[in-house]
Amino acid sequence: MEEIQNIDVTKNPEPEVIIESTKQKQSEEVEHHCDEQQKQSQEEEDELRKLLLSDIGELPLSPPSATQLNFVSYFITDFTKPGHDHYIYRHANGLCVIGLAPTHIAFKDQGGITNIDFNVGKSDRSVLKVSGKRKKNAMRSESNTALCKVSTANDSYIVRCCVKGSLLEVNERLIKQPQLLNSSADREGYIAIIMPRPADWTKNKESLITSEEYKDKKQDGLLEPCLL
Repeated sequence: MEEIQNIDVTKNPEPEVIIESTKQKQSEEVEHHCDEQQKQSQEEEDELRKLLLSDIGELPLSPPSATQLNFVSYFITDFTKPGHDHYIYRHANGLCVIGLAPTHIAFKDQGGITNIDFNVGKSDRSVLKVSGKRKKNAMRSESNTALCKVSTANDSYIVRCCVKGSLLEVNERLIKQPQLLNSSADREGYIAIIMPRPADWTKNKESLITSEEYKDKKQDGLLEPCLL
């Protein structure tokens, strides 16, 4: 009987042994879990790095301009007359910025544009004062409504609205600094801001071309393709 009891005791490990074995197993599980977490964290970090740090070969030669980031560029060429090329930069809120495209005929005259006059048609566009959310006093314009007249040393050219809508403002700064039309026509040298109605814009858009289409059409005559 004593022999049987001794055998049973040897078959059952001591409590200390069981505890030690359990601790070791738990430690291994924790270590394995930590390794998995570290591996997952490293994979997430690598993925984030790929998103934030693009392949240098995929980066553009120069950063996009504010115009490229905030506006969609459209163009209309030979509007009413040959060489009368204009840009229409449309913001997400519907506002359209109107200006002279790089291939406008006025830029081909020696010395470029020397003067701008907003007193065309029956009113002076530069005295237009729009106020309030309803854009009180905004002038309703058709696409062929005259905006201003730009002059060079040899000739003068009428610039038109290009889109149907409400004329909200003209760039009065050009009156004293017409040279902005020559140096930065697509930025500080913009001519006017117009707000078309959604239905009018849909119709206007049919006569416009995209930036890529404009480049293809006017490639030989582009003055500064980088501005597009």
